[in-house]
Amino acid sequence: MKIEARQEIFPLKHPFRISRGSRTEASVVTVNVSDGHFTGRGEGVPISRYSQTVDSVLAQVSSVASVTDLNREKLPELLSAGAARNALDCALWDLEAKRSSKRAWELGNIPIADQVETSFTISLDTPERMAESAAAAVDLPILKLKLCGDDNDLARVERVRAAAPKARLLIDANESWSPRHYRNMVSALKQLGVELIEQPFAADTDDALETLEHPIPVCADESCHTTADLPRVKNRYEAINIKLDKTGGLTEALRLYQRARENNFKILIGCMVCTSLSIAPARLLASNADSVDLDGALLLGRDRDHGFPYCNGTIGMPARELWG
Repeated sequence: MKIEARQEIFPLKHPFRISRGSRTEASVVTVNVSDGHFTGRGEGVPISRYSQTVDSVLAQVSSVASVTDLNREKLPELLSAGAARNALDCALWDLEAKRSSKRAWELGNIPIADQVETSFTISLDTPERMAESAAAAVDLPILKLKLCGDDNDLARVERVRAAAPKARLLIDANESWSPRHYRNMVSALKQLGVELIEQPFAADTDDALETLEHPIPVCADESCHTTADLPRVKNRYEAINIKLDKTGGLTEALRLYQRARENNFKILIGCMVCTSLSIAPARLLASNADSVDLDGALLLGRDRDHGFPYCNGTIGMPARELWG
């Protein structure tokens, strides 16, 4: 098989900010895997939080280019979970779908709904500007707010709630809170109707969640990458965020989904800032998830051709020309 990988850059509509920094573009690695007759595509987003760069992801993909009979089952033996394995795994799913003339969810025997609701992310900003963004998205059913652990966090949520009184609210602290900040915030957030708190503490200090009250379910993001992480997070979180760039592809994401359900976790299906090519394989997991956060392509100034249809906060099915 011939494997090719390249960097692609997609400018964002607006700067996107979280507690760790901001960006103005989505930098992705696109992988093509060809058997001479069909070509499968996949996309990975290098995550700086885990010391991944475009160059390191390209090098990882290159390291397996000469492997004989490369397949999805071999990948975990060759690459650690991350963006490179994700792009290759999803490209192999796409290739298999094209070879068989079946959709990827048919190959995986995965039930899929025609439409699912997705949250829309409000980037970290001043309370006033976040309220303006929420007012512009007032017709969307679910808003996810980025917070940062400073004294304005509660004001951000209050102003967004006033601007979008009917929206369901999720919040994401991206590891920026302290236990004291959590205790000071959580009751007020409950009264404001917040339904989920995502990754309040750093992954290496989240043991504090074992002794704190959880009036709102708490979701693991940076603390849960693969199935191997479930025992550690079991007594700390009620939910996990499954992202294919963390699991290393759809194959491990399906395992994690099943094992998480067996352990009574709620499931959020998430994504990085990415194109519809990344959203497509994650979309297969969304139909029966408790929450869906697959809005990465909505943040772009320009998506790929045959991108996902979004309408009033719902996301449709991936086109055959896109993936799977």
